[in-house]
Amino acid sequence: MAELQFFTGTMDSGKSTLALQTNHNHAARGLHGRIFTTHDRAGESIISSRLGLQHDAIEVDPEFSFWRYVVDTLTHGGRIDYLVCDEAQFYTAEQIDQLARVVDELQIDVFAFGILTDFRSTLFPGSARLVELADRMHVLQVEALCWCGKRATHNARTENGVMVVEGEVIVVGDVDDPSDLDHPPADVAYEVLCRQHHRRRLTAARAQAVSLAAEPLPFG
Repeated sequence: MAELQFFTGTMDSGKSTLALQTNHNHAARGLHGRIFTTHDRAGESIISSRLGLQHDAIEVDPEFSFWRYVVDTLTHGGRIDYLVCDEAQFYTAEQIDQLARVVDELQIDVFAFGILTDFRSTLFPGSARLVELADRMHVLQVEALCWCGKRATHNARTENGVMVVEGEVIVVGDVDDPSDLDHPPADVAYEVLCRQHHRRRLTAARAQAVSLAAEPLPFG
C-alpha cells in the first residue's frame, strides 16, 4: 500500500540530502518519480543540499495543484510511481491534502521533507497538516548542534547579525557557519539553537561578543 511519509528535523539536519538519496534509490530500481520543491536557497526549480548535491525539480507555488498535475500526467500516458516533496513546510494545507489524496486514490508513494517550526517556534501550516495526515513521521537522526554543543531544536533567524522573532514567515536565507569569523553574517541568515539559547536570543555571534567583553573592575 502506498504511504504518505514525512521526514523532519531542524535546519542543517540533512533533509534535502535524504530527499535526493530517496529519489536516487527509487530511480535505481527502475521506478519513475517527480521531485518538487519551493523556495530552495539555490534558486527556482532546484533542490539542493549543503553537501553540494542538487537536482532539477518542479517549483511549487501557492496555486500549484499536486492532484491536477499527477492526474494530467497519468491521463496523457505518463508514469509516476512516487513523489519526492522537499521544503514541504512551505506548502499550503490544501496542497498537503492533495498529496494525501494522491496516496489514497492513486496509490502513489509520497515522501515529504521539511522542518516543523519557523523562526518564531510556531508550526508551519504545511508541516502541521503533515503531522495530522502522514502515515509515518520520521525525525531525522542526524542531529544539528547548537553553538554550545547541545542538540539544536529551534531555528533562529538573524537580520544583520541580530536574532529576530517577528517578520515575514518565508524569507529565503541560509545557515551561517558561526565559527567563520572572516565573513560577516548575511543580511538574512539562519542558525540552529537549543531551546535555552533560542529563548535567550543568544546566537553564536552574540555569545562570543559577550565572552570578549571587558569584565568590570572589582571596585567602583
